[in-house]
Amino acid sequence: MYDKLIILLTALIFLGSCSQKENIIDSPNFVFILADDLGYGELGILGQNLIETPNIDQLAREGMILTDHYTGSPVCAPARAVLMTGLHSGHNPVRGNDEWSERGDVWSFKAMFEYPKLEGQRPLPDSTFTVASFLQSQGYKTGMVGKWGLGAPNTKSIPNNKGFDFFYGYNCQRQAHTLYPSHLWRNRERHILNNKIVNKGPLDSSLDPYSEESYKIYNQNDYAPTLMHNEALGFLDRNKNNKFFLYYASPIPHLPLQAPEKWVNYYRKKFGIEKPYIGDKGYYPNLYPKATYAAMISYLDQQVGEIVSKLKEMGKYENTLIIFSSDNGPTHVGQVDIDFFNSTGIFVNSEKTVKGNVNEGGIRVPTIATWPKKIKAGSKSDHPSTFYDYFATVCNIIGKEDPLNVTDGISYYPTLIGKEQKKHDYLYWEFPAYGGQQAIRINQWKGIKKNLLKGPSELQLYNLEDDPKELNNLAANYPEVVQKMESSMKKAHMKPTIKKFIIPALD
Repeated sequence: MYDKLIILLTALIFLGSCSQKENIIDSPNFVFILADDLGYGELGILGQNLIETPNIDQLAREGMILTDHYTGSPVCAPARAVLMTGLHSGHNPVRGNDEWSERGDVWSFKAMFEYPKLEGQRPLPDSTFTVASFLQSQGYKTGMVGKWGLGAPNTKSIPNNKGFDFFYGYNCQRQAHTLYPSHLWRNRERHILNNKIVNKGPLDSSLDPYSEESYKIYNQNDYAPTLMHNEALGFLDRNKNNKFFLYYASPIPHLPLQAPEKWVNYYRKKFGIEKPYIGDKGYYPNLYPKATYAAMISYLDQQVGEIVSKLKEMGKYENTLIIFSSDNGPTHVGQVDIDFFNSTGIFVNSEKTVKGNVNEGGIRVPTIATWPKKIKAGSKSDHPSTFYDYFATVCNIIGKEDPLNVTDGISYYPTLIGKEQKKHDYLYWEFPAYGGQQAIRINQWKGIKKNLLKGPSELQLYNLEDDPKELNNLAANYPEVVQKMESSMKKAHMKPTIKKFIIPALD
């Protein structure tokens, strides 16, 4: 599969190279803004009543809401791998978070700083071709800011080797467990920041959990989301005379709870007195957990507004396709009160139905597409689409041959411009963690298998039109639908090359 991908894409690039200059003149710019752990119901335009997101809401009003858009996986790294490669999680080399832990103490910030070979995730195969590689080959200037998570700094799978001319951000997704890190990466070099390394863990028992003074150590000098945002604006400035692709992979609102004081104070006044979160082995304590979580999302919203303003200032907004989405559903970790915020919106807020799960709350993500030159303002589409469609969509838009033989995607460009749309026979997910899971969607039907690491599992069947919360298992009533799904799941699955991602019940 992977060799076929390289061969066919190489041919595609060669065939199109002669007319590259002619085609690029009328082609749009591309900006993909990826939030981290943002729930389906955490935008005002999608029903959120507590967190304010005016800029993202306006982006939606100026474009199209894709109501039935899905991530590639319910956690960080595989979702990003699917987006970049156009291969679903039954074919993708990365199917889960792989921290490459046999190297040593990979979770220690101090150890990673002192021994850089501990940083980063297990890499994509050297031969992997990404949507950024494709656009780069077509004359686009390509930039990425934010969280990578697809290959350690000492490997061939850093962003600069995977199609990006410019990179600034976290190479390692574990480093993003602090928003005041010791360093970020500018291309191939470490950028050392004015922050101290602070160990994760609960608040010291000798400190007053209701005193602001007790938490000062967790808020330092160089706030990574601000630094990365400024670099994104700089990338746009430098390429005002070029066609460009910007992949803006924000680390927020993923934990830890750390946000600009201005926004925290705003929500403190709005929410009132809170119970502090005293921390755990994975994350920092926080005095105002609800206010801080809302603050992170509103700060992301502010940044989206500034990206749009920059594009307008450059005269590029009208001919730029902006996709705003999230890598998966909201977190299941307790310091984020998903019931208080109704984070999944029309789905179910529970540990077993959000991030890390193939339920709708874990994989259906808030998605907006804006391109004033082409997309009708204030429109909506319920066409089922997914991250692995983005590669095909980009190729379609810039006038290249539809790469259906190379990726698993189908271009949703026709949907964006109000034309007749080809549909997938099915959408597919597999996930080798959280007990081992599979999911499939065929039209209104959704099939789910869980606990596959314990052995074969019976398929649960839901009618999403009537039951978006996936509460009523109809498998016994529709055996023919179950049979079709079982057959399609077998067809979609290919044994992974990385041992950690093997689900024995599927092989």
